[in-house]
Amino acid sequence: MSRKPWDLDFTAEPEEVGALRRLMRLHLGVWGLHEVTDAAQLCVSELVSNIITHVGTGTPATLAVSMNGVHLRIEVHDPDTRALPTLLDANVDSEGGRGMALVDAIAERWGVELSPDRKVTWCELATGLASPDGHVEGPGVRRAEALLAWCAEAKPPGLPGAGRLGRAVAEESVITVITDFLHWLRAHGCDVEDALDRAQTRYDSESDGPATACPAGRAPDAGTP
Repeated sequence: MSRKPWDLDFTAEPEEVGALRRLMRLHLGVWGLHEVTDAAQLCVSELVSNIITHVGTGTPATLAVSMNGVHLRIEVHDPDTRALPTLLDANVDSEGGRGMALVDAIAERWGVELSPDRKVTWCELATGLASPDGHVEGPGVRRAEALLAWCAEAKPPGLPGAGRLGRAVAEESVITVITDFLHWLRAHGCDVEDALDRAQTRYDSESDGPATACPAGRAPDAGTP
C-alpha cells in the first residue's frame, strides 16, 4: 500500500481543530491505519492547540503527515521559534501545558526542530506495521492473504462430504472465508459496505435473482440450487 506524505496549510483557529481531526481520520482510513486514528487525532488536537495558545490565534501553520519507517509521523509547522512546547508534570495544578503531556503519553517519541524562520513540533506513533507499505496484521487478514495466494495457484475443491452435515460444514467454511476477506478489505482502507453491495449486485446479475438465505443452523437440501 502506497502511503505518500501529505501536508496542508491552515490558520491556527479553534474552529480548525475539528476539521483537521476529520481530515486525519479520512487519510488514515485510506491508509488502512484505523488502529491509530484516535491517538493521531488527539495528537493533532494538542499540537494545533499548542500553537493557538502559545503562539497566537490566526498564526499561519502547516500540518504534515508521513511514514517514518513503520511509524506514523505528525508534524505541525509554525513561524515562531521562541515559543517552545513545554512538558509539565501531570500533577501540576496549572491548566496550561497539559497537552504535550498527553502527546508524550501517547506517542512513541516527539520533539521540536528549529530553523531560522520556522519551528516544527512533531510526534511519531507506532502503527503495528511490519513494513512501511504493509498492513496491520490480524488473524483474518493473514488467512485472507493466504487464500488470495492459494486462489491464484489452485482450483477450489468440492464440498466436503455428500450429506447435510458436509454441506453445513462447507457453509460455515465459506462464511469464515468471506469474513476474512472483509478483514482484508478493511485493513487496506476499503469501504466494506460498498464492497458487500457490489458483490451482491454482481451475484444477482450473474444468477437468476437475489440470493435465498439458508434456514438458520441448517444447510439447504441437496436439490436446492
